Amino acid sequence: MRLSDDWLTSTWRRHLLAAPAGALPMLAFPAPSLWWFAYVCLVPWMLLVRSAPTGKRAAYDGWLGGLGFMLAVHHWLLPSLHVFTLVIAALLGALWAPWGWLVRRFLGGVPSAGRVAAALLVLPSGWLMVELVRSWQGLGGPWGLLGATQWQVTPALRLASVGGVWLLSFLVVAVNVAVVVLVAVRRSRVPAIAALASTVAAASAGWAWAPQPERDGEVRLAVVQPGVMAGADHRFAREEQLTRELVGQNPDLIVWGESSVGFDLADRPDLTDRITRLSRETGADILVNVDARRSDRPGIYKSSVLVGPEGPTGDRYDKMRLVPFGEYVPARSVLGWATSVGKAAGEDRRRGTEQVIMDVGRGLRIGPMVCFESAFPDMSRHLAEDGARVLLAQSSTSTFQHSWAPEQHASLAALRAAETGRPMVHATLTGVSAVYGPDGARIGPWLGTNTDTAHMYEVPLARGTTLFVRFGDWPVQAALLILLTTAVIGGARTMRLRRTTPPPPGPPAHTPHDSPARHGR
Repeated sequence: MRLSDDWLTSTWRRHLLAAPAGALPMLAFPAPSLWWFAYVCLVPWMLLVRSAPTGKRAAYDGWLGGLGFMLAVHHWLLPSLHVFTLVIAALLGALWAPWGWLVRRFLGGVPSAGRVAAALLVLPSGWLMVELVRSWQGLGGPWGLLGATQWQVTPALRLASVGGVWLLSFLVVAVNVAVVVLVAVRRSRVPAIAALASTVAAASAGWAWAPQPERDGEVRLAVVQPGVMAGADHRFAREEQLTRELVGQNPDLIVWGESSVGFDLADRPDLTDRITRLSRETGADILVNVDARRSDRPGIYKSSVLVGPEGPTGDRYDKMRLVPFGEYVPARSVLGWATSVGKAAGEDRRRGTEQVIMDVGRGLRIGPMVCFESAFPDMSRHLAEDGARVLLAQSSTSTFQHSWAPEQHASLAALRAAETGRPMVHATLTGVSAVYGPDGARIGPWLGTNTDTAHMYEVPLARGTTLFVRFGDWPVQAALLILLTTAVIGGARTMRLRRTTPPPPGPPAHTPHDSPARHGR
């Protein structure tokens, strides 16, 4: 199968195809959640890129495909950011331009078996570098990593404990590369099949040898989800009512969602007293989330605050990684106009400075995160390293209530649990709330966006350390080494060719009469 037909020699036709081809992976993420589609979702895009007549055109196809990918995976931002969503997608889509060039370099024309073998390492490594760069919090964070499509696949979750979501992304792209070769390069099908077999064998070995979390007790955790409420006072009253339903159920901890308290507790002792009373009645500490201007320092913070039977325990975590445009505007002096075309933050919230482990008692140590911090593998990994036995994310996606965002967000907790070997609770105001065990398997029901309830979960604890917690982002480091090695080999080959290629013949000699000399006369 070849896409370099006459029909694709037209630049505008390639433009017309590149963005939709890049958008196809969106179907592998929630809500469609067609996890199996991830293993072929890049094939149309790569077939188009490899047929590019020049490396420059391949880079353009990579850029436009990246634009389509970013816009599709983040399409739910359109009602909030409007045209700025397109601007962000276009800027971040440029990260795929070098990857497009690499696709043509290694798969263009009729690649040899050696080029195919190299492509199976280089192209997944290039994709991983794109994911790494755009995972920087200032560029939007690691939302939509390709490996995250495998959040409900048990063998994949086991591999996540070895190399995190990065290893899953690498393997998914490698399979897509092999499928492209099977489809488009007949003479290289044997190496492609061998590569697929090797990938399956390596993944199976990792799955078989990866240490499993050792079960070590159980805790009863309750999630309070009040649903869509107008106003902070009404929301608090509903949370209070639902929490009171837990009396007699003996929870070990009760978790409220992000922005569950809209006032600084030091300024509202009446609210503090009401939460303290709830803690006494239920017999459990309550983890609330305060979204308010602080009384002890300037600015608005989002803070996880633990309240016990005697009042606030003193444990507090201030959110460190803020949502660009949603909670602050990057380079506000330049991009402040975004507040006039969408729902960008009118005032920047302040950042916390360090992660916090909270001791609930009875040996239960929790590691809180707020909102999209659950998308960052390093944050949950550090909490596990520091001794957290349960990971918690307090969130609210009410702005995107009827989009795919709530389900995408809830699915990320499964990966963080599997990576760290620690159970994780994803508690929201308006859904989707979810709980996952130490292996990433879902525990109990998802609390959907049409649900307001207080639900109790029996959550298994685990001990031991996963390979990902122990060795960190080693797949990213390996990918960088592969790309550097490829660049060095390519540079050395170019230098060798320059040394062995004879110089072009010089201009013909001229006679004093300015005409070429004629030898032999």
